[in-house]
Amino acid sequence: MRVLLLLAHPVPESYAASVARTVRETLEAGGHRVDLLDLYAEDFDPRLTEKERRGYFDSPYDTSGVESLVERLKAADALMLVFPQWWFNLPAVLKGFFDRVFVPDVAFEHDRSGARIIPQLTNIRHFWVFTTTGSPWWIVRLYMGDPVRRQIRRGIAIFCNRKVRFRMLTLHDMDRATEDKRRRHLERVRAALRTLQ
Repeated sequence: MRVLLLLAHPVPESYAASVARTVRETLEAGGHRVDLLDLYAEDFDPRLTEKERRGYFDSPYDTSGVESLVERLKAADALMLVFPQWWFNLPAVLKGFFDRVFVPDVAFEHDRSGARIIPQLTNIRHFWVFTTTGSPWWIVRLYMGDPVRRQIRRGIAIFCNRKVRFRMLTLHDMDRATEDKRRRHLERVRAALRTLQ
């Protein structure tokens, strides 16, 4: 399987980077091919340009500003994201990736007869998320309603491929996580990835 692995964290020695490394090593050991896209290391500009916004309903949509990223996305069978949740949301660089790359004629088509969109990322069979939160699980889930899970699963993954297999693994309370808790989470990541077919 070809996996596009996105890392969205500005610090190369971060825990998120170690999760991405664990994901990559586990997948490659299982015979999968991994394309690591480190948004910060590749200096991705998350800002939607005026030209991109003005042409949002043009057909075909002009992806020239992100063409290489679109090619990498279209070549993948699985998409895996690694990032921290900040303020119960995505890092800005990852939000910008969705704004600029998950665009018409790539991730979906506009249905001209109605308000819905037609999914186009049928090549992506698996959409997995590995993330951390600074807050305990009960604040994220019970008080906030798990906004990142809802946004990515319902608002992105399923809109782009209704049959996609979605999975999310989160290490909560990261700010107080011991080395043992972090190590056990990496084991959980490895175990989950070994089930991927």
